[in-house]
Amino acid sequence: MTFTSQDSAFFTDFYQLTMSRGYFEAGISEDTAVFEYYFRRNPFEGGYAIFSGLGDLLETLSALRFGPAELDFLRAMGFGEEFVGRLKRFKFRGELWAMREGEVAFPFEPIVRVKAPLVEGQLIETLLLNTLNFQTLIATKAMRMRYAAGRRTLMEFGLRRAHGLGGLQASRAAIVGGFDATSNVLAAKRFGLNVAGTMAHAWVQAFDDELAAFRQYAQTYPDKTTLLIDTYDVLRSGVPNAITVAQELRAQGKELYAVRLDSGDLAYLSKKARQAFNDAGFANVKIFATNDLDERLIASLIQQSAPIDGFGIGTKLVTAYDQPALGGVYKILAVKGKPRIKISENIIKMTLPGAKTAWRYVDQAGMFMADGVGPESAVAPPRIYHPFEPGVESSVEKYKPTPLLEKVMAGGKVTSAVPSVSEAAEYARARFALLPEEHKRFDNPHIYRVGVAKQTLEVRNRLVKKIQERSRA
Repeated sequence: MTFTSQDSAFFTDFYQLTMSRGYFEAGISEDTAVFEYYFRRNPFEGGYAIFSGLGDLLETLSALRFGPAELDFLRAMGFGEEFVGRLKRFKFRGELWAMREGEVAFPFEPIVRVKAPLVEGQLIETLLLNTLNFQTLIATKAMRMRYAAGRRTLMEFGLRRAHGLGGLQASRAAIVGGFDATSNVLAAKRFGLNVAGTMAHAWVQAFDDELAAFRQYAQTYPDKTTLLIDTYDVLRSGVPNAITVAQELRAQGKELYAVRLDSGDLAYLSKKARQAFNDAGFANVKIFATNDLDERLIASLIQQSAPIDGFGIGTKLVTAYDQPALGGVYKILAVKGKPRIKISENIIKMTLPGAKTAWRYVDQAGMFMADGVGPESAVAPPRIYHPFEPGVESSVEKYKPTPLLEKVMAGGKVTSAVPSVSEAAEYARARFALLPEEHKRFDNPHIYRVGVAKQTLEVRNRLVKKIQERSRA
């Protein structure tokens, strides 16, 4: 069995095709439309999200095509030959404006704006949401873990627990979110990531005894030996045998690099192991921990003064264990320059019409104070308004506004240098450092201000009134 490539325009939902055929037959498929990607709620009940996946999205959009077999499939499904002919010529020709990958993002602000022929903007919806929702979710989870771990080493070990090929994107997003390395060899090769890994329990069990297993591993990898010390008994067997190998390596002019704990009371065992290595003269040996870790457990271990130098994290990172999906949406906001709106009884699901952009307001130290959303052609407003609570507004005129969206694609071609994964990661760390601490805490984080320009509210209110009057007529 082979998996469908994301470069195929069939990486979509069926209703995208049915709507696109309808646009074509209605004669509006080439009308210019504006779509916007955003989310309504921060993931993990946190105070922010880390935008990720843009590099993958741009690469895929540049190559998106319908192949002969796919066109034949559509014919067999009853799609008309004229429409199939249009898809045969399909190539994304639109433009994208986006936040830089690694940016700190918040609810209800445009993260990506798409301007394209209606049929093209519609057909990329599923691909865009699949790519950006998942990678933003994982990058955010990774940054929460980075925040908990401080400067300690973080390694992504989640491929065996990931959801199929999603493991590839998860590894990429984990690095954007602050991890140092991945065990995923394919991701390391494809994205230029640092690769990491030691041994599994199977290695130790393959030998007649633990010490023999340790000695052989040290002989094979003498320059950076890392030993897994919990296969049998950490304190009675693993640590003593590791010390023996450390002594033998030192006699050869080498040093044992690290040991890994994968079970048990990690705080207690790490303290006992640290003391044993220190007493034996090996204070330089690092201690790594794995075993179903997440940001809260990492924070707890650090609070207990566990002498752990790094963490390997798998399941609860790559599956976004406590929130399996980000509710990012992709909404149409204008057609042929005319604003469009979706009205809902739930006001937070009502869209803000028209092509928009976003600004970030910072104080004199560069710290993030608020974000503003307004018409794409407007200047940053000195006052912003709550999008759903009338009368709630803020003056931001004392802060410096900087635009958040930049053009990254025009005519279907990438127009600016796409940052590498490591560059996106550096940017994410730098930007995250400018977010005030009250927005970073895990419990009851302070809500970051995102407001809209008065012009945007006026357009929304005018359209709502017009539609309501029409429905009563």
